[in-house]
Amino acid sequence: MLLCALVACGVLLWILGFVLLGGLPAMTITFMRSLAPQALATLYLTFGALIIAMPIGVGCAVYLSEYAHQNRLLAAIRFAIQCLASIPSIIYGLFGMVFFGIAFKWGFSLLTGMLTVSIMVLPTLIATTEEALRAVPMTLREGSLALGAGKLRTTLRIVLPCALPGILTAAILSIGRIVGETAAIYLTVGTMLKIPHSVMSSGRTLSVHLYLLAKEAVTPDAFSQAYATAALLMILVVGINLMVRLSSGKNRAA
Repeated sequence: MLLCALVACGVLLWILGFVLLGGLPAMTITFMRSLAPQALATLYLTFGALIIAMPIGVGCAVYLSEYAHQNRLLAAIRFAIQCLASIPSIIYGLFGMVFFGIAFKWGFSLLTGMLTVSIMVLPTLIATTEEALRAVPMTLREGSLALGAGKLRTTLRIVLPCALPGILTAAILSIGRIVGETAAIYLTVGTMLKIPHSVMSSGRTLSVHLYLLAKEAVTPDAFSQAYATAALLMILVVGINLMVRLSSGKNRAA
């Protein structure tokens, strides 16, 4: 088991080193300024999708863990979650483009992308949060109920705070999925190379920009730009994860 863990860590370090060694030399100030629209679009899309998906995902997980009984409704919800988890991302992109972009007439916009990827990360949020809620000892619930607290108060004041690290883990997994997604964002947000000024603006995320650079790279300079974009994307993901982890540590300390 230790060998397996070392191999997994070694593969991660190998990928990080490979990308950073190829990308850091090309990350000049001028190049970083040129990536400002893509970085801002990525941040807007990520946090907007989390704002939409987190309440739905956590609420569904709370229902499944704390309130649901074995009935047809529970079976239907679990079947829907399994279907969401098995759908390819390109199908999410086509759905978002047709439903939000064309039917709602929002076109290529951040709002279309936010709603699309928020649906896409729901299975991860629900499954991870539900496991975190089930890991909370039943004695804490029983003690709260014995002291006169109701079911809702016990869930909000006892269960959810105890499960907060697991919920934050679900958020981190969702962030990684959103930031690294290309197909669904390509079909919903678009490829407009500008700073988005509202949720109805089109844009180009770092992952889509990296895809376009890698697809069209025919010169050493284009390859170095692709590596630099990949390095910035990884640094951005690591930075967001560290922020979430630090906030989780502060909440546990409090």
